[in-house]
Amino acid sequence: MHSPRSTAESSSNDTVERDRTFDVIIAGCGPTGAMLAAELRLHDVRVLVLEKETEPASFVRIVGLHIRSLELMAMRGLLERLLEHGRRRPAGAYFAAIDKPAPEGLDSAYAYLLGLPQPVIDRLLEEHAIALGAQVRRGCALTGFEQDDEGVTVELAGGERLRARYLVGCDGARSTVRKLLGVGFPGEPSRTETLMGELEVEAPREEVAAKVAEIRETNKTFSFGPFGGGVYRVVVPAAEVSDRAEPPTLEDFKQQLRAIAGTDFGVHSPRWLSRFGDATRLADRYRVGRVLLAGDAAHIHPPTGGQGLNLGVQDAFNLGWKLAAQVRGWAPETLLDTYHSERHPVAEEVLDNTRAQMELLSTEPGPQAVRRLLTELMDFDEVNRHLLEKITAIGVRYDFGEGPALLGRRMHDIDVKNGRLYDLLDRGRGLLLDRTERLTVGGWSDRVDYLADPGAALEAPCVLLRPDGHVAWIGDDQQDLNDHLSRWFGESAG
Repeated sequence: MHSPRSTAESSSNDTVERDRTFDVIIAGCGPTGAMLAAELRLHDVRVLVLEKETEPASFVRIVGLHIRSLELMAMRGLLERLLEHGRRRPAGAYFAAIDKPAPEGLDSAYAYLLGLPQPVIDRLLEEHAIALGAQVRRGCALTGFEQDDEGVTVELAGGERLRARYLVGCDGARSTVRKLLGVGFPGEPSRTETLMGELEVEAPREEVAAKVAEIRETNKTFSFGPFGGGVYRVVVPAAEVSDRAEPPTLEDFKQQLRAIAGTDFGVHSPRWLSRFGDATRLADRYRVGRVLLAGDAAHIHPPTGGQGLNLGVQDAFNLGWKLAAQVRGWAPETLLDTYHSERHPVAEEVLDNTRAQMELLSTEPGPQAVRRLLTELMDFDEVNRHLLEKITAIGVRYDFGEGPALLGRRMHDIDVKNGRLYDLLDRGRGLLLDRTERLTVGGWSDRVDYLADPGAALEAPCVLLRPDGHVAWIGDDQQDLNDHLSRWFGESAG
């Protein structure tokens, strides 16, 4: 692959030649866009990622990877690299910050939260995509596109035009791709706003801790936690909803701290300052022809429970192999449409649980009474487990039709001969795990790997896994298996 030349070098004469350079153009090089690019490159899809920012964000916001995202990173051999830069924290206290430990015996080998500086995860995922062969062009803003039966023509600021077979908008909440596509983004605008940042503090640590504990007895949206080196991560409700495009000032933080805590704790020297609202919106459609949406371009919600980045990365894992199959020519007719039918309901559930959490964080008497009741109910293991599996996405089950409870769910990592199951999924292919040693993937061996292991810790004779680790079939009959191989992996090559 050759890199596109700069706008100054472009001419109308060479546009036609370069139009055929890419199979997929991705707008946005955040975690969702970078992860999608990497997933496509596992299948030798020619990918260009356009990022309007010239440099990655420099502010050090901490984000958390939940259990399901950790599992996906383990499948692609990325987890060890991430662990080097992150801090493990116990799973639990996710839902509306209700302080309950995680239930015992969670069905995952990765039952913890991994806190990472966002610039680190952004960099590692971008490096991963580039190492696999994706091209990333920074300082390139998409300003328009047109699609036809054969592909999409993308226009950049400055007039340069590029051509691809598909375009995916991973360009955030204010997605240019979504707006130009004309896809509705219904939901609720922000009703409340919160300031967040990392600042140095002059007040003694003991004084800060005592005051914060007092405030959090009634105001769970307030947070003032030590980050190390005299720096605190500050989360404080704002007085009014402002333009989120305008960053808050240090004086804004001081005013709100004085209003809520009676002191500004001597905050100074901010590392970064931002604001977020509780706007909740979901795109009507994730696909229109050859243009698709993923991540915040498709859904936004309050950060309560820390689900946003995880939801976008999981979109990328669901979409990547399906879009690659379409490009490579073996996708069953309806495969790409299952991206919307599977991920849209998942986002709906995330939006609903964040709505519920925001209500439970209210200081009003009614929501506080409901919060106390739910706190009691979470002492029941089933309730606590259900809410944690919802937040961490390990409870997601796609609708693959009638079948055993495991059908449509993700397969947890288990010991298999010569290693671990997830190690076998690093190429982004399907996998047949066969305890009977009687079945075969036959003419699908170019898309599906095979492991005969009668000793595998599996309560089923055989399972067929999709590249995203979800169980697509359970059984022991070859013809039934062939039918499901055709459903998910197209026609047999043999």
